[in-house]
Amino acid sequence: MIGRRAAAATARRVLPAIAGLAALWLLCLWTAADVIAAEPGAGEKIHAGHAIAMYGEPKYGPDFPHFDYVNPHAPTGGTLRMGAVGTFDSFNPYIIKGNPAAGVAAETLLTASADEPFTKYGLIAEWIEWPEDRSWVTFTLRKEARWHDGQPITVDDVIFSLETLKTKGEPFYRFYFGSIDRAEKLDERRVRFVFKEAGNRELPLIVGDMPILPKHWWEGRDFERTTLEPPLASGPYRVASFEAGRYVVLERVADYWGRDLPVNVGENNFATKRIEYFRDETVLRQALKAGVLDFRVENQAKAWALDYDVPAVRRGWLRKVEFSHERPAGLQAFAFNTRRPIFADRRVREALGWAFDFEWTNRVLFFGQYQRAKSYFNNSEMASRGVPEGEELAVLEKYRGRVPEEVFTSAYPVPVTDGSGWPRGNLLKALDLLRQAGWVVRDMRLVNEQTGEPMSFEILIVSPTFERIMLPLVRNLKRIGIEARIRLVDQSQYVNRLRSFDFDMAMLVWGQSDSPGNEQRDFWSSAAARSPGSSNYLGVSDPVVDELIEGIIAAPDREGLVARTRALDRVLLWGSYVIPAWYSSVDRVLYWDKFSYPEVSPARGVQIDTWWFDQEKAARLAAAMGRGGS
Repeated sequence: MIGRRAAAATARRVLPAIAGLAALWLLCLWTAADVIAAEPGAGEKIHAGHAIAMYGEPKYGPDFPHFDYVNPHAPTGGTLRMGAVGTFDSFNPYIIKGNPAAGVAAETLLTASADEPFTKYGLIAEWIEWPEDRSWVTFTLRKEARWHDGQPITVDDVIFSLETLKTKGEPFYRFYFGSIDRAEKLDERRVRFVFKEAGNRELPLIVGDMPILPKHWWEGRDFERTTLEPPLASGPYRVASFEAGRYVVLERVADYWGRDLPVNVGENNFATKRIEYFRDETVLRQALKAGVLDFRVENQAKAWALDYDVPAVRRGWLRKVEFSHERPAGLQAFAFNTRRPIFADRRVREALGWAFDFEWTNRVLFFGQYQRAKSYFNNSEMASRGVPEGEELAVLEKYRGRVPEEVFTSAYPVPVTDGSGWPRGNLLKALDLLRQAGWVVRDMRLVNEQTGEPMSFEILIVSPTFERIMLPLVRNLKRIGIEARIRLVDQSQYVNRLRSFDFDMAMLVWGQSDSPGNEQRDFWSSAAARSPGSSNYLGVSDPVVDELIEGIIAAPDREGLVARTRALDRVLLWGSYVIPAWYSSVDRVLYWDKFSYPEVSPARGVQIDTWWFDQEKAARLAAAMGRGGS
């Protein structure tokens, strides 16, 4: 998934069924990751290993020393100072209430590599076993895994985490872990998860993504309430100090139990990480340029083009670098809340899409830095293209008559303009679609032909940055008689309104992974549409979409996954639930020249956890700044 963890993200030894297989168990510890072991059920083949891949074999074998994209000799120490916009009032990121602080997520059973589509390696768990049909998965916990208070991480903690997240966590967890039937304690170190369905290849990896919570710490505390008491954790960092809404300081745990695991070698190199909170992006950028912050991934094209023409950048003290990446860009879009009657008609939604002039916006506001979004899975092989064929066409054929016929005859036509700022032809197309949907222009206003009600709606935003982007769309809508109002709210109100689906239109982002799966239920399923707090902000409630999602989850191989995801993408696009916006295939990074990073950059892009504080660079920077001023 991130998706959110995706989304994001975002997540390990087989014991024999009978004593006579002890020798085989010892052999499994040293052989390939996809060992066939004994079966607990008659005739059932059991796979086992240190890692599990969605499809195929893990890239890294059981004896790998570290990931290829790290520097195993990276020094530790120094401070990394980063910024965040908004505020925080809680250290519980797993519930629907509050604004959680950054850097407080729990460790998981498995962890992903950044240079494979979807493979998980042992973290808290050291060994994994699963049957051919992946109807269950068993994890063996590491003996050395410890909480920061010194107590061991136990099977009871794992089972408690599942039950707590599913019953008291935010709705995402009910969808993400909804296919887990139960968790069984096999012995002091082994836990088995039994699934409600067989053939769902992603479920063992999803379980590996589950945050593991300390049962002994949470018992006696209300999990469903926000808290400013940092919860007990087990990871490489812990909260050292904080001031609510202003900053969080994370310190490296000197005796971290997992420090020398292959999945952690070369990572988590900073002695401390400080996250400063700012009310808006403008002040944050000033703090970066002043040296108050060390590192930023710039998300605004205008700022990247204009805001960093300062002495520190020109002298090379503050480095400004673009890192190319191949990770899926997901979708950023103007999102319609189809629960609103005004947006219930697909033709209305399609019409409004013709009023967005991307070419002008990209040229004038973004300095040509973006590409037009044309998919829910931009920058990936999952994006639909051309007309469906092969396996994708076969998947869609059963829905002929239940989806727009255009699904079979053409690619989704993302509107194009000449970039002049006056898209007259596009607006005429919009008016034609609106007339078909029962809307007409009277006295310079677009009104419902039957009721006379004018078309009017609100665009919800949380950052002033988006106002200048929304205004040209508002202007074009006004040209065809539509009143669109921009509503800027603070972060808390914005989050709560999205959670309760209390908006007309908003600029939203859905992250996607290299291997879409169960998280799609939370994004687009009918059940999620009825669940406040889910990520189905659009209100998509379509049995065809539900079936396509289940097809993705049950895909037998990589080729099938790609075909089924493209089919879902195509159906969602032709549903006109959004006005696709833009994406970039580079990370725009600014950092003060006192850090170094590995020579190898994985396809997933910049991995700040693999960077380190470089004492020599820091000394040269300090000397240069002392000579040249700031």
